[in-house]
Amino acid sequence: MVQQMSAGTPLLFDGFNSVEMTYLGFGVSQSIPYPGKLRLRGEIARRRADTLRQQTEAVRRDVVQQLKSAYFRLGYVQETLAILDKDAGLLDQIEKIAEARYRVGQGTQQDVLKAQLEKTRLLTQATQYRQQWDSLEAQLKQLLNRPQNSPDITPEKLTETPLPFSSDDLLSAVRTGNPNVGAQHEMVQDRSLQVELARKDFYPDFNVQYMYEHTGPRFPERYSLSFGMSLPIHRSRRQRPEVAEAAEQLNSARRAYEAQVQQTYFEVRDQYLVADSDSKVLKIYREGLIPQAAATFRAGLAAYQSAQEDFQTLLDSFLDVLNLDIEYWRTLAEHETALARLEQLTGVQIP
Repeated sequence: MVQQMSAGTPLLFDGFNSVEMTYLGFGVSQSIPYPGKLRLRGEIARRRADTLRQQTEAVRRDVVQQLKSAYFRLGYVQETLAILDKDAGLLDQIEKIAEARYRVGQGTQQDVLKAQLEKTRLLTQATQYRQQWDSLEAQLKQLLNRPQNSPDITPEKLTETPLPFSSDDLLSAVRTGNPNVGAQHEMVQDRSLQVELARKDFYPDFNVQYMYEHTGPRFPERYSLSFGMSLPIHRSRRQRPEVAEAAEQLNSARRAYEAQVQQTYFEVRDQYLVADSDSKVLKIYREGLIPQAAATFRAGLAAYQSAQEDFQTLLDSFLDVLNLDIEYWRTLAEHETALARLEQLTGVQIP
């Protein structure tokens, strides 16, 4: 601090050479909190910084999970469009067979019309899936911060990723690997330190000040050293309510932390069951349903050509093959999305 004391008039340095009380002063002062308060405030600030870092990580993981989910969905749409294109060719073949049978009097015109109707339905489905493709591609570019007119995104062919961890392995990683849980844990630590700090406010803080006063040439220089303290005299009206408030906030933070842990446990368990169930269903599709449906369709096509099977039965077997193929890729995309969600929830990297 800098001080100037004049005498006689408000003018600076008036009476400096004639009055002893005039001076030009320079001083320093330092506040000294009660021992432990400064450490607690620094620890609270560090905990809050850690909370913000955990929240930032939670946002980052959420964006990554959205990105993966959209990517796997795009892969599913890509495979579905390929299936629709392939099966449109099969329908052309069926339509030609129906027309040939109709010309020789072995079939009906209704069979031909049904084949044409199904081709139109496939065309409608393909149009809808192309619209989904464009929407998903736009979402991916937005998540990747790319211009919408940047080159198109073409996903790789989806393959099933095995899950090498058990449910217990993933659940055990929640408390240390989930950023939302970590942020709540840091909040509990922060509130605990706030309780300690509130209790420290029952003790006084201190202040030390040193002052040098330069006087006129006729008078001696002056020096002063002072020590003070602030006494917490409003304990019942301020300090005790502050401790009670901090204690309630700590209890609330603990309950929020446990609620976050339990919610994350549920989500991990749920996504694990989804991934495990999808893996079993995919195996059934690959080893049973899809080969059986394809064999049934081939047999039905041959039987229809030789007039041993009606057209509706053949069309039903064709739709079974189409729907099972599409369902397989949808299930695979959901399986990979569940694994991405598990990575987000636990921080475990699934190779």
